[in-house]
Amino acid sequence: MSELQIFNDPDVISGHTEIISSTNIERVVTGRNVALERIRAIIHQLAETSALTSSIGGKTALDWAMKQDFRCGCWLTEKEETAMKVITCNLDRSIWRDLMKKSGMISLMDAAARDEWYRNLERDDIPAISEDNILSTFAQLHHSKNEVFERGVINVFKSLSWDYKTNSPCKFGKKIIVNGLVNYTQWGFRLNWGKRRDQLTDLERMLNLLDGKPVPENRNDLGVRLDQHIDAQRTSAVFEDDYFSIRYFQKGSAHITFKRLDLIDRMNGIIARHYPGTLASR
Repeated sequence: MSELQIFNDPDVISGHTEIISSTNIERVVTGRNVALERIRAIIHQLAETSALTSSIGGKTALDWAMKQDFRCGCWLTEKEETAMKVITCNLDRSIWRDLMKKSGMISLMDAAARDEWYRNLERDDIPAISEDNILSTFAQLHHSKNEVFERGVINVFKSLSWDYKTNSPCKFGKKIIVNGLVNYTQWGFRLNWGKRRDQLTDLERMLNLLDGKPVPENRNDLGVRLDQHIDAQRTSAVFEDDYFSIRYFQKGSAHITFKRLDLIDRMNGIIARHYPGTLASR
């Protein structure tokens, strides 16, 4: 945005103080019209700038120029040295999020890794958006992408309950049992949105990646589809898709049967690499 030029025409802002004098009326009307033109110019400049930042993944002025959780405040009214620091950070934060999403790296992360990434972005000392920083960040992420993915597999595996014989402490079996996935009341079943739901979505993400398929968007992931299934059929207790058969019970637990055992074998191979000697020989 180009620097705003301060309008300071003495013929408009005069020294006259007579109440309701012709000069004052002219001054008020002229000042009002000038102010509206300035506001219009600012709006146009912000719209053009917002279009530019939106096109590079940085969202619009409503995102990088407004105080968080305080939409009535606007950083454009603050002093330049204060406002530009915050606006730059907000803009860079949005661009980092967009770059991460477009790179596909975020899909390799389990819920815990994604939460850590987003928490780091909320800090005030995030790296500035520059060619060097982008290249170095994504070179490092690309180098560690297999490690990131495998860590997600291990985290889901470690989160399983060993209270059930079906859940082997050494590998993924044909079926696993999880607690607290659903809630049952007099109105029927409801999906619990929380840790268990995230783990289920992580499982789906891993199987899609191992199968060479794109990871479903958040609006259509396994958790969303299961929730929609339960809402549509409150008394039904079985959900099916290409990878899973999920039978849930009134006590809240769910039996998850894997349909693609070839993919489960690959996940078990990852576990074996991280915990040598724990996976029984076939």
